[in-house]
Amino acid sequence: MQDAARPRMLGFALLWGAILLHNASVAACPSSCHCMDKNGLTVVQCMSRNLERIPPDLPRDTVVLLLAANHITHIPNHAFRELHYLQELDLSNNDIETVDMGAFLGVSDSLLVLDLSNNHIQSVPKEAFARLRAKISLSNNPWHCECTLQEVLRELRLDPETVNEVICHTAVQEEYAGKPVIQVLDSGINFCNFHHKTTDVAMFVTMFGWFTMVIVYVIYYVRHNQEDARRHLEYLKSLPSNSQISKDFDTISTVL
Repeated sequence: MQDAARPRMLGFALLWGAILLHNASVAACPSSCHCMDKNGLTVVQCMSRNLERIPPDLPRDTVVLLLAANHITHIPNHAFRELHYLQELDLSNNDIETVDMGAFLGVSDSLLVLDLSNNHIQSVPKEAFARLRAKISLSNNPWHCECTLQEVLRELRLDPETVNEVICHTAVQEEYAGKPVIQVLDSGINFCNFHHKTTDVAMFVTMFGWFTMVIVYVIYYVRHNQEDARRHLEYLKSLPSNSQISKDFDTISTVL
């Protein structure tokens, strides 16, 4: 009898533990969000809540986090580090301008979908998306197309449905502004070459400037010394000579 009842008691304990865990998650739900259980997965819905930052007290078992249509401007380092089960993250339609290099640390292994579309992002550090395996949407942001963005995109798995909506708002070469980034890169353009050329030109201009300053200084030094020498020579010429002094002495002797 006891052996037969033991599996039932174990099953009841596991069920009760799951209920407590779910209740704890709901209880830990941020006041500005709505937390729900969907097919056994914790979904945190914080859409259109006028949020200006990512809530810090999110349930640790969050699998889907919806933060779209708010006023978030910044994704700080370790923003989601406690959410080890996070699979889907929607940050679209916010006012995001900056993404810290450690913004997604802690979720790189679990995250499957990341939506950053319709924000104000111009550039991101290369480290920001390091090791992310998620399908990422970056469309409708005012991207500045240059070497760093090229290196970032090379490592990402972009959403194929929105990849052509990742547009160069500005670029190191103005002729590429307004064009899809992938289209430009597929045509063989390498923004990193422009970066190196720009750096080389800057170094050349700097070196030329220093060289010009040295030449000007040398010319000034020579001319200044020439002027001093001329004045010294004129001074020497103005002094009475030895012969003149001797003649004057003889004249005085004769008179005496």
